[in-house]
Amino acid sequence: MKKLTHTSHLSFFLLVFAMVFGGVVLVSFFSSQYFILIGIIIGLTVAGLLTFWISKKETTNETYIHQFEKEFAELSVSNERFEIVSKATSDTIWDWDIKTNRFIWNKGIQGVFGYKKEEVGDNLQWWFDKIHPEDSLKMSVKLYSYIAQKSEKWQDEYRFMAADGSYRYVFDRGFLVKDENDQVIRMIGAMQDITKSKEEEQRLQLLGTVITQNRETVIIAELANADHPEDRIVYVNPAFESMTGYTQEEVIGKSASIFINRFKNKRDVKLISDALKKKEAFKFETLNKRKNNEEYWVNLTIIPITNKDNQHTHWISIQRDITEEKLKEKEREQLIKELTLNNSDLKQFSYITSHNLRAPLSNLTGLLTLLEDLEIEDEELKEIISGFERSTQQLNETVNDLVNVIIIKDKPSIEKEPIVIRDVFENIFNQLNFLIQNLNPIIKLDVDKVTSLHVNKSYFESILLNLTTNALRYHDPSRQLKIDVTAKNKDKDIQLSFKDNGLGIDLKRHKEKVFGLYQRFHDNPDSKGLGLYLVKSQVESMGGTISIESEVGVGTTFTITFKND
Repeated sequence: MKKLTHTSHLSFFLLVFAMVFGGVVLVSFFSSQYFILIGIIIGLTVAGLLTFWISKKETTNETYIHQFEKEFAELSVSNERFEIVSKATSDTIWDWDIKTNRFIWNKGIQGVFGYKKEEVGDNLQWWFDKIHPEDSLKMSVKLYSYIAQKSEKWQDEYRFMAADGSYRYVFDRGFLVKDENDQVIRMIGAMQDITKSKEEEQRLQLLGTVITQNRETVIIAELANADHPEDRIVYVNPAFESMTGYTQEEVIGKSASIFINRFKNKRDVKLISDALKKKEAFKFETLNKRKNNEEYWVNLTIIPITNKDNQHTHWISIQRDITEEKLKEKEREQLIKELTLNNSDLKQFSYITSHNLRAPLSNLTGLLTLLEDLEIEDEELKEIISGFERSTQQLNETVNDLVNVIIIKDKPSIEKEPIVIRDVFENIFNQLNFLIQNLNPIIKLDVDKVTSLHVNKSYFESILLNLTTNALRYHDPSRQLKIDVTAKNKDKDIQLSFKDNGLGIDLKRHKEKVFGLYQRFHDNPDSKGLGLYLVKSQVESMGGTISIESEVGVGTTFTITFKND
């Protein structure tokens, strides 16, 4: 390179010398011969000076070139570092030329937000269009205020639209680039996606609100370690103070034994300790004491907390004051005890009454039978004996009804067997043949979807007999009686529907009394008010339920549900 430079200098020197010398020689033809010598001197001088000046310039240029090459190499290394950093970081870096309004994004805008290269805009408006409308005005005001004040740093949080239309929370930071006149010419920034941390922050805020506002006591304690030989309370919520009487200042940083040692049952303390050693959650009820030594019942849950290395570091205790529930439970137990005793006494009374009444009733019935063989001429006496006979018969029926009720209520379990519903109805129709022929009702049976039902046969027959008898007895004389009976499988149950278009019952007045003992809703001389009570008792004794829908002048529907055993 240097040899080539020297050759260039020599050629340039000879060319300049020839031009100057030639000019002097040409002039000498028209004047003195001394000009030839002068021309040689001037040519040499000019050529030498010009060659020296050019040589200096080339040396300077070489210095500039070397400096440029060095800076270019450093810039290449810097760009390479920038590319590496851009790949290593999740930040989206942007460069805004404020004068031209040109915007340049690094590849983070594609990797983080999913935009294709051709979708990314190269101006400020594209950036602003992607900012959430609720954040755009606030963010732009802060940004331009920052530029106007020429502040050192700018940062803001806002929502930025991704390629799929969803918004991401971003944390954006920028700094200004100024020229030699202190005028802002560029702004460079880094946008970081903080959606996950923002959502986690919001979740923690919500969780904190739940804990703070919770009526149940929440205690967080740090497990004993080298610095603290005992478990140390690090947080209690406001409900703790109202439950225990201790203020937060009195317990934060103190040993957890400040209230655990007040447990009346020391066995509970050991159970807690054993559960925590096994890193297992533990729940129990215990009697505790408040700060003023007042006892209270608490439902207490202990939950161990481990770190990422599965090391047990903390535990959380959630406590609920159940003193009032315990008092109610005690009252309920006492009430159950009293009701059980009363029920036992009533059963005994029922047994004694039915047994003691049966003997004199049998005697009275026998005496009345004997009187039938005697001829009594006194009409007044005949009327008295007839009334006495009716009363005795009614009393005997009442005692028999009570005995039937006692038998149903007293049986803890009854035998069940599979039955065919249609067969049971055919037996009932035979028993009620006389009433059916007189009324000639339209009876529709749709029970074949349920092939068999697992119930007590005599109870089930009694239930259907009572319902059918009531339908016949309380029919509406103004229209032909219709009886619809359907049976179907419903989920895990079998549902039987018994519907008629009879007189109906006013449920607004009598709903709570429909299945009561000796309740009557129509003026029928044959009604005793026992049938529906027996029906409900028999259905429930077999584990079923019964409900009623009825309207006066429309009819009544009974729905009986049994478990599909």
